[in-house]
Amino acid sequence: MNKERLAAFTDAVLAIIMTILVLELEKPKTVNLAVLWDLRANFFAYTLSFFWLGLMWTTHHNNWHSITKVSNATVSYSLLMLFIASLFPYTTSLVATNFNNVTAQTFYGLVVLGVSFSNMAISHSLKQVNPSVHFGWLYALPNTSIILDVVIKLIGLLITLTVYPPAMMYAIFIDIFVVGYASRQAIKKQPKKS
Repeated sequence: MNKERLAAFTDAVLAIIMTILVLELEKPKTVNLAVLWDLRANFFAYTLSFFWLGLMWTTHHNNWHSITKVSNATVSYSLLMLFIASLFPYTTSLVATNFNNVTAQTFYGLVVLGVSFSNMAISHSLKQVNPSVHFGWLYALPNTSIILDVVIKLIGLLITLTVYPPAMMYAIFIDIFVVGYASRQAIKKQPKKS
């Protein structure tokens, strides 16, 4: 399989997942500002999931150009990542309607961690068959940023399981800025194309 075919498939599936997210938003019986405000957890969960998936897609996009080939392992890890990511509309709907529920938040957190670890496996498999690329644990992002990324998610999960269920969502919210900043810095360091 060539890299363009895998990239196009990944783009298509992620676009579908992101579209389904909005379809899962709860619709009020009557529409007014008070009712929409009551649905703020739904909008927060949707927004968080959309931008987390968008950041993941952007990270893929910004690093995919530097590879020349993919392996069977890359395809397998990509399918695993897409399978786990396909659970986002479901888990987002769960946390949107059960924001203070430990089980819903934990399930959401496990999906986020599963996607993160499968992306790290994709990056590793690409590095194996493209020895000239300088990928770390997650593409060109600094490994220290990835360690911080995983630590933030694990702390959020631990706090969710022990004291404050919504901690997972807030950890992902913080994490978007950490990974987003690291992505911008990595892009700035990439050599300019001529």
